[in-house]
Amino acid sequence: MPGNTARRRPRSRLALLLAALVSLLATTLLSAPGAAAREPVEKAPVTKEPVAKATAAPTAALTEVTGFGSNPSNLQMYLYVPDSVTANPAVVVAVHYCTGSGPAMYSGTEYASLADQYGFIVVYPSVTRASKCFDVSSPQALTRGGGSDPVGIKAMVDWVTRTYSADTDRIFATGISSGAMMTNVLLGDYPDVFAAGAAFAGVPFGCFATTDGSEWNSACSGGTVIRTPQEWGNLVRNAYPGYTGPRPRMQVWHGTEDDVLRYPNFGEEIKQWTNVLGVSQTPAATDSPQSGWTRTRYGATGDQAPVEAISLQGVGHNLYAWGMAARVLTFFGLDSSGPGPQPQPGACKVTATTSAWSTGLTGSVTITNTGTSRVEGWRLGFTLPSGQSITNGWGAAYAPASGAVTATNATYNGTLAPNASVSIGYQASHTGNSSAPAAFTLNGTACGS
Repeated sequence: MPGNTARRRPRSRLALLLAALVSLLATTLLSAPGAAAREPVEKAPVTKEPVAKATAAPTAALTEVTGFGSNPSNLQMYLYVPDSVTANPAVVVAVHYCTGSGPAMYSGTEYASLADQYGFIVVYPSVTRASKCFDVSSPQALTRGGGSDPVGIKAMVDWVTRTYSADTDRIFATGISSGAMMTNVLLGDYPDVFAAGAAFAGVPFGCFATTDGSEWNSACSGGTVIRTPQEWGNLVRNAYPGYTGPRPRMQVWHGTEDDVLRYPNFGEEIKQWTNVLGVSQTPAATDSPQSGWTRTRYGATGDQAPVEAISLQGVGHNLYAWGMAARVLTFFGLDSSGPGPQPQPGACKVTATTSAWSTGLTGSVTITNTGTSRVEGWRLGFTLPSGQSITNGWGAAYAPASGAVTATNATYNGTLAPNASVSIGYQASHTGNSSAPAAFTLNGTACGS
């Protein structure tokens, strides 16, 4: 009997082990749905898809985005997306000053709160180099696709465009000091990306250029780099050789007592961008929207003129103040109080003739859209010869009566299809010179004849 009992014990232990295995298997099978639910998260890194490409940022919070694309100078990208973000939103790139950062630009300006109001997205590039200044001086930075900071910022814009289906016709840049200089650079390097810019206390594109690796150009900062409009314009055009498309509009701000980037840079910026946009250096309108401010507009008289310049009397380098961003949005056409930015045709042609008598004349002007895009709403800028003054007109509204004139379409002729033409006319007095006007621009684009 003892022997038989001893032989039965292994079978009893085996039965117990089998029972335990069955219980464990049942437990595993019951828990399988939970394991399956976790599986995609565990496998996500294996796909090696950039997180930035697939994942939108949280709304109503400043968020850092990584892996956004080509970034040769190791910039950081911060993003603000409002809860109210619109379909196909506009994008504003807000560029910080030296010693600043993307988060500092976010907290020190009101672009995020304005984004809450109007539904656009704000990108805040942030420098990681020791100076915390943007590269606006190297040959790489001053060439389209050449490298350095502009390439990284362009990659940020591309990321936002992909992720949010942003409106590529409404990409804008604005900045303060070093960021203002970068705004000039971005518009020069990427005229096909940016629709307009606003630069607070900056310098012209190429003014800070150096070849020795230095980030600082004392001649430029001191306001002693003076060039002709054509020379300034050539610097911009040479950044993207062969480009013939529309150019972004520019708004510039400067204080008369700026002791960091001296006030002459303000006039040089005006020279540069009026030349690039093919408009007269004679203001089409001058006013004072606020005490101590002088605002001049070039090429048109409205809120979205090709070039707008605001001079602040007695103000130093730190000119940015709360409320100015709202004026930037008006210039960009992103607020609800005014029309959108003027359409930019690819090309245009104007013919003009006059028929004169002793002290008066009749002028006839024909505008042809030689581009490939339809123009919805047009403004024709031109310069009347000295001594001429428009007394009445037809087909357009004319202002001012002399000098740099802007003719704005009538309600019935605002659309110009590709290869379509519209004819307008006016009567004017003259003091001896009855020649036809010259220097025509259509919505800021210079026209041939």
